Amino acid sequence: MLLYMSNTSPGKPAMPLHSVSVAGAVVREDGRVLAIRRADNGTWEPPGGVLELSETVEDGVRREVYEETGIKVSVERLTGVYKNVSRGIVALVFRCRPEGGQEQLSDESTAVAWLTPAEVADRMGEVYAVRLLDALQDEAAPHVRTHDGRTLIEMPQAS
Repeated sequence: MLLYMSNTSPGKPAMPLHSVSVAGAVVREDGRVLAIRRADNGTWEPPGGVLELSETVEDGVRREVYEETGIKVSVERLTGVYKNVSRGIVALVFRCRPEGGQEQLSDESTAVAWLTPAEVADRMGEVYAVRLLDALQDEAAPHVRTHDGRTLIEMPQAS
């Protein structure tokens, strides 16, 4: 969903705005990560969704993971920022730890599973798999990646 800001200057086109989404890379002690199979398109993805205006980023992650999976989480750290240039969506992905709850389906998920890294790479499209695989790395700085909805886009390095 691409949003547009109305302008106050005649003759200037409206400025597009971005949508912000959040997702939880929920990692168990055994290294498996939480994933859902989406009800609308059948793809496997990390649990997440659009951040609401009235909530903090961390609250949005906790809400989305719980709504889609039934798992309560604590948010640990930002692991990546991912921009979908074709849809104007910026996704913030946070590594999380499960704190309780029980796996359950929702209106948005037809399956909830704890996947190994190999299963993540096998079941998910590139732009979703990389979000979970990035979160499994022990790097201090978050990854910043751009994609077109299907494929990662390598950005040229500044010289």
